Amino acid sequence: MVKSMTGYGRGQQTLDNMNITVEIKSVNHRYFEFSARTPRQYLFLEEKLKTFFQQKLSRGKVECFVTIQVLEAEDCTISINKSLAKGYLDAFKELKEVYGLEDDVSVISLARFNDVLTVEKTDENQDKIWNAVLPVAEEAVRSIVDMRLKEGEKLKDDVLSRIDVIAENVKYIEKRSPETVREYTQKLLARMKEVLESVNVDEQRILTEAAIYADKVAVAEETVRLMSHMGQLKDLFESTEPVGRKMDFIVQEMNREANTIGSKAQDVDIARKVVDIKSEIEKIREQIQNIE
Repeated sequence: MVKSMTGYGRGQQTLDNMNITVEIKSVNHRYFEFSARTPRQYLFLEEKLKTFFQQKLSRGKVECFVTIQVLEAEDCTISINKSLAKGYLDAFKELKEVYGLEDDVSVISLARFNDVLTVEKTDENQDKIWNAVLPVAEEAVRSIVDMRLKEGEKLKDDVLSRIDVIAENVKYIEKRSPETVREYTQKLLARMKEVLESVNVDEQRILTEAAIYADKVAVAEETVRLMSHMGQLKDLFESTEPVGRKMDFIVQEMNREANTIGSKAQDVDIARKVVDIKSEIEKIREQIQNIE
């Protein structure tokens, strides 16, 4: 069953004194591309999450968002960045003297500036954190895979309906193509009779010209290959493996056969059908781009 590369998943659990949320979204991409946003003190999770999600999602641009809220305060120490605090005070003093401002600097106002005070928690066990985050990530990935499967079904239905349209057009071309040869033969015979002003026309010459024309406009090989490619495309929808790249290659081959048929077409009706076929192939190609 094919999967779309577009989806969203979310997991949330409270484990080991932490309220953990993992959100993941993905869009189509040629390869697997991963980025994560985690709390600053848990940056080590990014590589672990990348490895985990890559095992579940083979293609797509994947973005992951992790929030971890500690429910009870842990042991921590507060440090003062003395050189930074002194720098702020010296700057405030200069502002006061240059602009005649009131000296209203307080401990509270100084402490509000970034990095004057730093909170350092007791070292946390990375394995413990990861073991808590992992089941939440699993919940999120189950959610996104389910969505990608549903989207994949929609893509499948759309592509199969377009394949049916192409198949009908191909059948028309296969039926119409021999008729164009007969029509050409009749026109050629009528033209030669008119030019020669005689009913005694060299039939062998007519047959030779018709054979040359038939060979020139013959598209049987191309239509057979086109139908074969569409059969392969249908079969891939039943695969349990990622098939997006294979489908993309097959669609390229379908387009190549359609172009060849179009270049050989000497009939207006066939040419119109080729335009319709190429239009459907392009729409299929657009859908295929989003299949994993």
